[in-house]
Amino acid sequence: MSSTPNTVFIYSAKMQAIFEAILLKNGFEPEKAIKCAAVFANNSIDGIYTHGVNRFPRFIKYLKEGFIKADKVPTLISKFGGIEQWDGNLGPGPLNAIHATETVMKLAQQHGIGCLALSKTNHWMRGGTYGWQAAKAGFVFIGWTNTIANMPAWGATDAKLGNNPLVIAIPYKDEAIVLDMAMSQFSFGAMELAAMKNEKLSVVGGYDKEGNLTDDPNLILESWRSIPVGYWKGAGLSLLLDLLAAILSGGLSTHEVTKEKVEYGVSQVFIAIDLAKLGNHSSISQIIENIINDYHSSVSIDDSKKITFPGERVLQTRQKNTVNGIPVLKSVWEEILILNE
Repeated sequence: MSSTPNTVFIYSAKMQAIFEAILLKNGFEPEKAIKCAAVFANNSIDGIYTHGVNRFPRFIKYLKEGFIKADKVPTLISKFGGIEQWDGNLGPGPLNAIHATETVMKLAQQHGIGCLALSKTNHWMRGGTYGWQAAKAGFVFIGWTNTIANMPAWGATDAKLGNNPLVIAIPYKDEAIVLDMAMSQFSFGAMELAAMKNEKLSVVGGYDKEGNLTDDPNLILESWRSIPVGYWKGAGLSLLLDLLAAILSGGLSTHEVTKEKVEYGVSQVFIAIDLAKLGNHSSISQIIENIINDYHSSVSIDDSKKITFPGERVLQTRQKNTVNGIPVLKSVWEEILILNE
């Protein structure tokens, strides 16, 4: 987010402290408030404003309306070997997801690979958060969530699919390579941010109500007709992710989540692989390094732009926002300050 007259810069410590105070006012225990506030602040410092500072007011709204239960924690339903099913009990999505990631890493340490499926949970905010969490601890991470229906099947005009974000993360040096992608060309958070800033999308992202392709986020948000990544391939992947999330968790599918007026009670899957258990563990870091070096040698169509791997620009943004403060739209920050009054 570039600096404009409509932008203020807030250091992460101040942002997190205000988030904590607001969460405490809304029924969070101190330890949970600290942990949840850190997710929103860290997402923001990494440049994922749409699932950090910009999303925080909506999180509080859902909390006040009872869709998110501040005092609830996940409970184990069933287990077999390295597979477990948990009920999120409509607890805070970020806290449920942190718990699921910690648990699935323990399963992977025991079995080599672990899978935890979570039903009746809430929006996890940035899925990449849990990819970073696992990968920095030495695990491969694969996770996804279903969502409310917000994307048409390929060739259709009405929304039947969720944009069902998928995360794949691999340890890399002291950080990670993290792919965090929605099944729509642009996440709805990204389109909402572009609309707030009166900006166009970088490429067409969906259709207007008349069925015309457009790069205007307002028209796509109005029509609810975003384009799946890879067209029919992204639509198919979205469907399969929803099927697996519902089957493995025993929870709600996208069409069932959509029956409610807001998105809550979603299903999620967390998979971790313990690389230390692999026979080639000692050579894995060099394999990754060789692949990334070759990838970085790509010939760019624009000499001023470096070819980056998934998550690499996050590290650059993190450093910049740590030094300069997190850029926040004034209207968003004012809304948050009102919540703290």
